[in-house]
Amino acid sequence: MPRTAAPPLTSSAPRDRRRTSASVVLRSVLEHGPVARSTIARLTGLSPASVTDYCARFTELGLIRESDTPRRAKGVGRPHVPVDLDDSRFVVGGVHIAVPYTTVALLDLRGRVVVRRELKHRSTDPRAVLARAAAGLAALLDEVPGGRPLGVGVAVGGWVDRDSGTVVEHPLLGWREVPVRELLGAHTGLPVHVDGHARALVNGERLFGRARGSRSVLHLFVGNVVDAAFATGDEVHHGPRSQAGMIAHLPVPGSTEPCDCGRVGCLQAELGERTLVRRARAAGVVAGANPMDVLAAARAGDPVAVRLVVDRSRMTGRAAGLLLDVLNPESVVVTEVGVLYREDCLGALREAVGAERAAVVAPTSFRDSVLAVAGGSVVLDVLYRDPLSASGAVTPAPSPELI
Repeated sequence: MPRTAAPPLTSSAPRDRRRTSASVVLRSVLEHGPVARSTIARLTGLSPASVTDYCARFTELGLIRESDTPRRAKGVGRPHVPVDLDDSRFVVGGVHIAVPYTTVALLDLRGRVVVRRELKHRSTDPRAVLARAAAGLAALLDEVPGGRPLGVGVAVGGWVDRDSGTVVEHPLLGWREVPVRELLGAHTGLPVHVDGHARALVNGERLFGRARGSRSVLHLFVGNVVDAAFATGDEVHHGPRSQAGMIAHLPVPGSTEPCDCGRVGCLQAELGERTLVRRARAAGVVAGANPMDVLAAARAGDPVAVRLVVDRSRMTGRAAGLLLDVLNPESVVVTEVGVLYREDCLGALREAVGAERAAVVAPTSFRDSVLAVAGGSVVLDVLYRDPLSASGAVTPAPSPELI
């Protein structure tokens, strides 16, 4: 598909305004479609002529389509022909790199997972991991004939510099200064965007989840890695070199859990899934290293497993309460296995947060697809922020490695 560029501009201000206007139009279609152009103009404050122009561009690019059923206008006049997102043409690749495995997925433009696969690490060497991820995406594309990839989003824990597409440091993987964008882009021939998984999921919640419309959102991710992200208005806070949200080494009062950093009682050491599983093994609850086995034992009624998962969720609630005190967000989203699957864990989390604020705290909207959505949301956020550039730069066909 040829690039469809806006007319040359002499300063960045008109270009920025055009990008912002294009973004609000496409997001209005995402949120309200099928929707009349006149309604988009009313919702966005843009002129009907501008909305018509953007919709024409989006139709040309294949991002939206006219609805099959016109809506009768009130009073005299021609029926409105609503527009809706065209989720039949394009897909995006999502890659989430966890400590034990990589999740690869294809998502449509509504953030829905079309197909996904988990690739258990044979090695945590970054070049090997990223090469397998690229091969995994290629295999998934073979399962979705006709789906054209717009780009690839990569979500990773640890310290991730979004601007350079680099994993600066991920101690649990042993990664340091890994140029993920460069390496994966060389394999795929597609635009690659990289971000931390907590920030990725904030964007996913704001675009496709229950946090849509919230003026400020906090996301707390508790897995092997423990980190957080905060968004206010339409912006996720990154900080210098994207270090915001690194809460792994916040002290936990009363904890005696040793941390790899050499201290005792760090938040990640206390709440990390490795600690949960180790405690479960020591109690004879499980034999392996999968936290879902602890959850399964709790579901089967093992009282020790129940205590372990509920206590972990309660401690997660205390961490969420601390962040609430500092940031005072309108809504809080928590990704933690106990909270996702057990009402008693969610109750313990909310109790620890405090009754007066419990209602603003909810589990992630993507319980069964959270890692796939994290990866896809990185690139979908780019698309919905700058749809003319992100979609107009797509080449007519994917790289041979993805065919």
